[in-house]
Amino acid sequence: MEVQETRIQTDRVLTIPNILSMARLVGVPVFLWLVLSPVFDGPDLDGWALLVLAASGVSDYLDGKLARRWNQISALGRVLDPAADRLYILSTLVGLTWRDILPLWLTGLLLARELTLLVMVWRLDRHGYAPPQVNFLGKAATFNLMYAFPLLLLSDGSGWVASLAAIFGWAFAGWGTGLYWWAGILYVVQVRRLLKADHPTAD
Repeated sequence: MEVQETRIQTDRVLTIPNILSMARLVGVPVFLWLVLSPVFDGPDLDGWALLVLAASGVSDYLDGKLARRWNQISALGRVLDPAADRLYILSTLVGLTWRDILPLWLTGLLLARELTLLVMVWRLDRHGYAPPQVNFLGKAATFNLMYAFPLLLLSDGSGWVASLAAIFGWAFAGWGTGLYWWAGILYVVQVRRLLKADHPTAD
């Protein structure tokens, strides 16, 4: 995800950062298929699923860094990047919850935050505003969750590696969930202030 930028925005579509974001989007259904393979009596493909998640994390870092370095920040990129992040989070929640690796209460907590932000985006659109740019806190929350999910997937096994992965995975999940909601609450406050300033009677 990208933090707020002051660089010139381009309308180009086929930039390296955008191609990386598109590749991450393509990887979402691939990851979900890999992680759910054991559920449907298929082979254990968790190793490949972990590789897809790792590649997603690397591309997430690179697309923002390259966009800033090469002045390729684009309107499309501002949509693709957070969309890919959210889809990976949602697909991972579905896969790990289906596998009974994540408890329903944690999945519900994270989905409730997403629903809250969707309502805020809808309210902004209703009053003619674009969604605010992702802030550093939201970026940090996403990074924590993107570390937590592969570790929790790795913990679905036996041995000391799985035990260690569970410890660190749940630590990152706790930090990520807390930061995710903190960033969400700040987003709600920001939206309410914006609407109240320009539309005092807005509901």
